[in-house]
Amino acid sequence: MKTLNAVHAFRHALKPLGAALLLASTQTLAAVAYVSNEKDDTLSLIDLDSQTVIETIDVGERPRGIIFSKDMKYLYICASDSDTVQVMDLSNHQIITELPSGEDPEQFALHPNNRFLYIANEDDALVTVVDTQSKEVIAQIDVGVEPEGMAVSPDGKWAINTSETTNMLHWIDTKTHTLVDNTLVDQRPRHVEFSDDGSRVWASSEIGGTVSVIDTDSRQIIEKLSFKIRGVHPDKVQPVGIKLTADGKYAFVALGPANHVAVVDAKTYEVLDYLLVGRRVWHLAFNEDQSQLLTTNGVSGDVSVVDIADLKVTKSIKVGRYPWGVVVKP
Repeated sequence: MKTLNAVHAFRHALKPLGAALLLASTQTLAAVAYVSNEKDDTLSLIDLDSQTVIETIDVGERPRGIIFSKDMKYLYICASDSDTVQVMDLSNHQIITELPSGEDPEQFALHPNNRFLYIANEDDALVTVVDTQSKEVIAQIDVGVEPEGMAVSPDGKWAINTSETTNMLHWIDTKTHTLVDNTLVDQRPRHVEFSDDGSRVWASSEIGGTVSVIDTDSRQIIEKLSFKIRGVHPDKVQPVGIKLTADGKYAFVALGPANHVAVVDAKTYEVLDYLLVGRRVWHLAFNEDQSQLLTTNGVSGDVSVVDIADLKVTKSIKVGRYPWGVVVKP
């Protein structure tokens, strides 16, 4: 009997340890969203299982664009008012170095080679190309006035920059780092996104209130989308961030001060629905399996979570002041 009681006591003592280990394992496996808060100079880290902020990290001044390295070892941060791109080691969340970005970096894109970073310098009308390994500037390319959006094609052939004042997409040959073509779009293009197969480019025009869909081979506009939301003045419909599902089914478009995300059929270009999110929605990110979409809502200082299967907003998560960029680490 004493032996049996001792076994029961041992098992009882192990329960808290087992629970702790299970919790640690769950926390380790949980996906984490990284959100840049441009007014607080911080990143908010959101555990996507609990949908709560688990950490706030101080970074450079006015962080906006953020992206992961392809191997998920580093996070690159556009610290716009610090005139630099910071590099964070994701294993310990320490800033380990800074890259020579040019003035006022806002958005950037990483080449599939995981090495060349294409950075839009809004104040200088330049795209700066930085080798992230040598930490050297390898090219600076003249583009239009107030460059902002950046994307690199899945095959690495093209880098595209949008210039807000010139109202153009600038096509940069990544082999020669030369500007070879321009596509005129509507007023104040802010963001550009390639489809997964690289055949199409989606570009938002904030003041124009439209999204242009462009054929990559011809570099010509093949479709132009506009948006009408009942009860919302057309002047408030200002497209910014865009995300495309990998299956080619949906395009999601953040509509800025309209406080909605448009759901678009990516094949027919029909606007299917408008989802009410927080105030001044900026940018978007999927979780790994694309079952959820996260939106950064600048004025309301929160992140909305969208269930993609049901096309419903399920959660609002308070973060820092003026959340701008968002990426998700599996």
